[in-house]
Amino acid sequence: MSLNDRHRIEHIRDYCEEIAETIQRYGNSFKTFSQDMDFQKSISFSLLQIGELSGGLSEEFRTATGNEIHWAPIRGMRNMIAHGYGSMSKEIIWETAIADIPALLSFCLKTLNGTK
Repeated sequence: MSLNDRHRIEHIRDYCEEIAETIQRYGNSFKTFSQDMDFQKSISFSLLQIGELSGGLSEEFRTATGNEIHWAPIRGMRNMIAHGYGSMSKEIIWETAIADIPALLSFCLKTLNGTK
């Protein structure tokens, strides 16, 4: 893994952890999420940053890890949030935060610890 990829994975890990901390702070409830704009913005910003960072990973890294992490949809989520936040489905954002981000965090930790 190149140094640039490593730094990006470290930052992705940090945003995954921020999402987990935000959910812990506000509670693991879609109802709360759907009614609290600050909660939504916090999660959405972190997802946008993860997508932005993933776009800068080398093609070699994305190809080598593509069977574990589907990088294109992560970048796609970034584009949907950045260019159409008002029409972005709260359900999709929430499902991504609670279902996909823990798996991405696990991948980042394994990758950074060299246990992949």
